[in-house]
Amino acid sequence: MPTTLLSQLRDRVVIDVDSMDPDVARRHTKEARFCDMTSNQAIALGEILKAKDSETNQASQVLKAAVQTVKAVNAGVAFGPDQLNDMADVMTALFAKDVLPNLSSEGHVHAQTLPSLAKSTEGTIAHAKRLVKRFEAVGIPKSRVCIKIPATPQGILACRELQGSGINTLATIVFSLPQALAASQAGCLYVAPYFNELCVHAKRPEAWVKYKSTVEEHPAIPVIDSIIKAFKALESSTLVMPASIITTEEILALAALHPHHLTISPKILDQLAADVTTELNSVTAPGNLSSVDETLIKTDYLANNAEALANAFAVDNELKRKMDEALEIFEEAEEETRNLFLEELGRV
Repeated sequence: MPTTLLSQLRDRVVIDVDSMDPDVARRHTKEARFCDMTSNQAIALGEILKAKDSETNQASQVLKAAVQTVKAVNAGVAFGPDQLNDMADVMTALFAKDVLPNLSSEGHVHAQTLPSLAKSTEGTIAHAKRLVKRFEAVGIPKSRVCIKIPATPQGILACRELQGSGINTLATIVFSLPQALAASQAGCLYVAPYFNELCVHAKRPEAWVKYKSTVEEHPAIPVIDSIIKAFKALESSTLVMPASIITTEEILALAALHPHHLTISPKILDQLAADVTTELNSVTAPGNLSSVDETLIKTDYLANNAEALANAFAVDNELKRKMDEALEIFEEAEEETRNLFLEELGRV
């Protein structure tokens, strides 16, 4: 039987499923299980929208269960944003419970802290702890949970405290080496450099650029390569998990860099599983990638309340723009999710 491109990838890097849909995970576990399930506010919103398509599908049942769970512990309380956010947390935990059997025995289920709290260290820490409790309530131990946190200066400081308390973290929305180094210094389990800006998935799809040679021309390649090289030089325990991938060509380009993990969306997983002609080794890393700046590696990004990381944002307008736009998109998904739960409350 011909070897699929997905099988070839699994021989090189660890593959994670970038979906909360258990059907997607089941569809691609005949050969091997995924390691982790990644998620965020936009992915969670997508699952809620599936519930609106049918009153009897699995997403609809999870939506109803999330509402009932939160209602049961808030009898007589006027429902506001906190309760609606809690419903989203319960829903995430319930979907994760269904996906978990398709993960490896050491794999993690992920949940992202509220983007509206991305500039608040204490707020992010508090939400992360609430998420862990919601996972534990459905039988998923803390050791199998990883909390995704936007890699703002405040978010990275939250990662450090959470890691110190035994909660796994992933620094997300990473577009630069300083962010990644700060995540490593915070002890994050993972760092997720974005291959594409978040906007290309929905808000501004026209911003996505098709390159003649993705591996040679895409601007994210040297950034992610520098992160991988820096972590090797530092012998960092933080694992590199590139995210925000649009095409199989981008998968091939990233695989050429040999990251630890790749988190892959349902559409691309289907394409990789159907491809029996492409050779993974047909794409190799460019030979002209630069070595890592030793000054950056030696910088303490967490000292003085993450002052160096804040400075990295201050002098890099593109980094600030990409982060701000990603947070805005996630905040829109956060708000729409609350509104959909509010609608559901009106029906029960």
